[in-house]
Amino acid sequence: MSLLAVGISHRTAPVALLEQFAMTDDDRVKALHELVGGDHVAEALVLATCNRIEVFAEVERFHGGVTDVSRVLARQAGATVEELSPYVTVHYEDQAVTHLFTVAAGLDSMVVGETQVLGQLRAAYALAREEGTVGRALHPIAQRALRVGKRVHSETGIDRAGASLVSVALDRAEARIGDLAGRRALVVGAGSMGALAATTLARRGADVVIGSRTHASAQRLATTLGGRAVELADAPAELVDADVLVSCTGASGIVVSTDTVATAMEQRAGRPMAVVDLALPRDVDPGVAGLPDVHVVDLALLQGERVAARDAGAPATGPVAADDIAAAHAMIEAEAALLRAEQQAAAVAPTVSALRSQAADVVDAELLRLSTRLPDLDPRSRAEIARTVRRVVDKLLHEPTVRVKELSAVPGGTDYAGALRALFGLGIDAEVAETASLADAVTADPERAGGAA
Repeated sequence: MSLLAVGISHRTAPVALLEQFAMTDDDRVKALHELVGGDHVAEALVLATCNRIEVFAEVERFHGGVTDVSRVLARQAGATVEELSPYVTVHYEDQAVTHLFTVAAGLDSMVVGETQVLGQLRAAYALAREEGTVGRALHPIAQRALRVGKRVHSETGIDRAGASLVSVALDRAEARIGDLAGRRALVVGAGSMGALAATTLARRGADVVIGSRTHASAQRLATTLGGRAVELADAPAELVDADVLVSCTGASGIVVSTDTVATAMEQRAGRPMAVVDLALPRDVDPGVAGLPDVHVVDLALLQGERVAARDAGAPATGPVAADDIAAAHAMIEAEAALLRAEQQAAAVAPTVSALRSQAADVVDAELLRLSTRLPDLDPRSRAEIARTVRRVVDKLLHEPTVRVKELSAVPGGTDYAGALRALFGLGIDAEVAETASLADAVTADPERAGGAA
């Protein structure tokens, strides 16, 4: 069994395609059970954010696992596997672990160093636990990923530049309409993203109004921030006085129409408005961008800026220090190596135990034979002989058992535990041989090491 990561993100796909993967809670639950109900996926976790959808799965076969996961992703997007193929990335075994840790640390985000993805991963893991789709294999990997993400943010300086997507979007809004302090801001949506947006706006001195389908949620958030809550039906009327609109609901269709914004703009006497759409799929009708004095900031714009900056050789967002990024990557590599060593030690432990058990059985059998051949041997001599034989066996086994643990922790793909089982006849069977063959095949197949599928 090995970890497989298959997904589509802002690095490989346009926002229009990512919109097709927007998932409700029910969609996530359905996808989890569809994944583990397949032939090759034993455990699964689905991370779905506005910038990515990735499946981390424990699989029995590489190609079979990729096929099963790709089919689920294609169904969710309403596309074929062939249509998605150019945008899909695949990571396997150690590279899948490193990729998950990198995502958790915010190093693979549109805004490098952002922290929101860590909470999203925590929620994805909690849902998978709730649904029973993570087990002995994925539990330690997911828990280590959360630990790595937390360590990177607390022990490096990446947070200094690791602004959230919300902060970057609001920076773009301020660049278009000026300082937000004292401005009226309308936030539509009181979920995690809405709460982050409202909090960020309040810190920047904006007068925050919150509208949500669940008025109680809007009221709680508004009370916390010293803002005001309105019914969602009353939100259009609030646009007349709002200088900034931030929409980030979980709706599956358009929430803010062109007509709604146009009507509000007619009453604003030429005052500009910034419209920030952080929803996936988008909340704001594309036609809003064509209205006079309306400045739209959305995920497509932020993605375009990231690509342009990357092509120019500059950081996509924020002055993230190279030393902080290097320190974060070093921490990820160290944690991945530690996890690998722990897994390999756990994998070799049954072999070592079986070898020592077999040796004990041989010693007991030979001592029994000795007692039948020398029935008159006095008890003291018999005990001393038994101790001597056991010491000899322990010393002979000490070096190979210690070495097999050490060698198993060294990267390279050699199955030392399997070799030990074969040499000592410790119940090696077709399954062990098959696992070794798969490891050899992965080592020889670059496609399995990560990259585009």
